[in-house]
Amino acid sequence: MSVTTENTGRPAAAVKTNHLGLEKAVYKGAPSTLCKGCGHDTIGQRIINVAWELGLDQTQVVKMSGIGCSSKSPAYFMGWSHAFNGVHGRMPAIATGAAVANRDLTVIGISGDGDTASIGTGQFKHAVRRNVPMVYIVENNGVYGLTKGQFSATADLGQRLKYAGLNNLPPLDICLEALAANATFVARSFAGDPRQVEALLKAAFSHRGIAVLDIISPCVTFNNHDDSTKSYSWGKQKETALNELNFIPPYEEITVGYYEGEMEVAMHDGSRVVLKKLDPDYDPTNKLNAFQTLESARQNQQFITGLIYINQEERPDLHELLHYTETPLVHLPEEKLRPSRQALEEVMAKL
Repeated sequence: MSVTTENTGRPAAAVKTNHLGLEKAVYKGAPSTLCKGCGHDTIGQRIINVAWELGLDQTQVVKMSGIGCSSKSPAYFMGWSHAFNGVHGRMPAIATGAAVANRDLTVIGISGDGDTASIGTGQFKHAVRRNVPMVYIVENNGVYGLTKGQFSATADLGQRLKYAGLNNLPPLDICLEALAANATFVARSFAGDPRQVEALLKAAFSHRGIAVLDIISPCVTFNNHDDSTKSYSWGKQKETALNELNFIPPYEEITVGYYEGEMEVAMHDGSRVVLKKLDPDYDPTNKLNAFQTLESARQNQQFITGLIYINQEERPDLHELLHYTETPLVHLPEEKLRPSRQALEEVMAKL
């Protein structure tokens, strides 16, 4: 039976579905209450697109956040998933708990530069150090937007804001901090570059361990002036991509050709990322090179984006480090979780 529209009588366009048979609209959340033009909403739309394309099961996704404009944004995508809004800077600890309790969950951490780079720096570094299996997204705008535009720890040295005056402190670089804590996946992007953001998100969801994405997300109300490195105009004028990414899911056959200057990175779930190297000397598997590139970019006021570093070695994630069972702890019966009196007595006898 054919379906026609009432007004034209022509056949209605077929609604696209993913491999779960779901329409993209199903992956949306509540209407956004953020300022019109906020970079966070743009990132949220990218997450919707990627989650739908990858066919993520929303009932097996948990979204964790802290405090700030960024931490409001999980409400606006994947409305069928679980979510928890924690206290300021403590999202990594809550996300770690969820990952430990149920290893089958896909854990998404949404944070901001205030939440991660200021009060939450210690939590962030230890989540990276433990290689907690999660996608950790920092929506980085350089200000505390929720409290009316104070400088965050990623604000530019010498920057002036209307209500905050002059910033006389150097910025903290989230990607450098992630590298120093031995992150196995580090990337930077710009909310105004949707194609790159989506490619990096797809790769991040396929990575085993923690994947850190520092996404410059302009605050249109407090920090979108031309001389800010967190503005739309700066990003569009200054962005220098290290590579172009082509993500190939494990269920799709490779149909792209390989050319000089390209390299393939195999992900742990069988998917692959094909990188077209725009900088012929850059190797994202070389950690020292990543440090040097970021520092050089800082000194020369370059805005470097793309996959900055990925560790292809078999570094264990938190589940493997703690020798957890393949069955998630939340699904283990009580007799498996609680030792018997006899078992405890045997343990005590050995002490």
